[in-house]
Amino acid sequence: MRPRPDGRRLFNTRILRAAAVALVVAALWLRPASAEEILRDTEIENGIRTLATPIWRVAGLDPVGMGIYIVSDKELNSFVAGGQAIFLNSGLILRAEVPNMLIGVIAHETGHIAGGHILRSLEAVKNASVETIIALVAALGASVAGGNGAPLIAAAGVGQRAFMSFSVAQEATADHAAMNYLDRSGQSASGLLRFFEILQADEPLTGEPTDPWARTHPLTSQRIDYIRHHVETSRFSNVPDPPDFVALLKRIQVKLRAFLDNPSTTLRTYPESDQSPDARYARAIAYYRFPNLNKAVPTIDGLIRDFPANPYYRELKGQMLFENGRVHEAIAPYEEAVKLAPQSALIRISLAQVYIESNDPTLNKRAIAYLNAAAQTEGREGTLWRLLATAYGRDNQLGMAALSLAEEALADGKKKDAQQQAQRAKQNLPRSTASYARAEEIQREAKESDD
Repeated sequence: MRPRPDGRRLFNTRILRAAAVALVVAALWLRPASAEEILRDTEIENGIRTLATPIWRVAGLDPVGMGIYIVSDKELNSFVAGGQAIFLNSGLILRAEVPNMLIGVIAHETGHIAGGHILRSLEAVKNASVETIIALVAALGASVAGGNGAPLIAAAGVGQRAFMSFSVAQEATADHAAMNYLDRSGQSASGLLRFFEILQADEPLTGEPTDPWARTHPLTSQRIDYIRHHVETSRFSNVPDPPDFVALLKRIQVKLRAFLDNPSTTLRTYPESDQSPDARYARAIAYYRFPNLNKAVPTIDGLIRDFPANPYYRELKGQMLFENGRVHEAIAPYEEAVKLAPQSALIRISLAQVYIESNDPTLNKRAIAYLNAAAQTEGREGTLWRLLATAYGRDNQLGMAALSLAEEALADGKKKDAQQQAQRAKQNLPRSTASYARAEEIQREAKESDD
């Protein structure tokens, strides 16, 4: 993991740097996009997915097909974009007083997805990389804050108008859908009401909203009254959050804070006298971020010993070792994490990265297989395609390396680069193969989005 310019460190995402022939990557999967950054973490994303699944099921959405992305931003905000993807600010997650508050916001955003309020027809946006989406939403926030009133903004680098601020009518529809989803899943809407009340209280005397969520999701007193009336009349309003949801949100918040706060702050919050699993986990992260592996590794080893079925402790140990240059030692904990969480594409990508950096040709071939499998669900990640290009390059599969770079360029909206890399791929790939056909398809998509 590399420190950011401001000295903070993030997690389970990757910052890439170019090398002469291959791409050498750090252990964080992170790419800056305007002022915001995407945080990728398997444990946190899966935890939020667990909280959201009852909502998605009653909404008729397949939880497997839903994307959860965390934006590094202290402000209260969430949005939907690029198909069935929900983006949540870290500030919203950390501010959630109870699971129901976070679930209520997710239910509202799910209402926008199920109601077709996002521009699904724009394939360039639907297939855009996560980083591109974040850049566009950051631009939208600046546009709305500037008061220009434009409901749509030009998507730089994509060539399409991509995002919209929702109308009051669409907000009311999403509110109604959220109430329906919460009732049908047997959950209270009090958390969503609390979220709206916080936003309303944050408004200055001018009445102009300060939080970006309120700027792109216009609040009205009628909307808040509607939700309050629902809370007063619904038979589910006094239903408490399940204890496992409460523990899950706490674990999510502990981990997120441990990676975002100053390590000294974390150690003061969780002193050695606190031997709870969450406190030990937070201290392991803090020690690793100093970095002090002499304390970090024994602390995480203790958790692995006490909770051998938890893949995320092993994943963190692998990350600790890899980011401190102990590449070969990182292989075993990452492989154990993959065995315990075989469906986790992010952990497989992390292991593939370690395989590539081991400079072992046999492990490089494994990396190619893992990355291709991960691409089925993580195809938006430009990092994945660059890693795959590196692995193919080292395996002397130049056509596939070029095709991977074309995929990355297409996702990032770099149309000329996508066409050029796709042409290179065609020159090195056999005709009448699926890979050759995909290179031609990328050329067509890039050309059409440029017209």
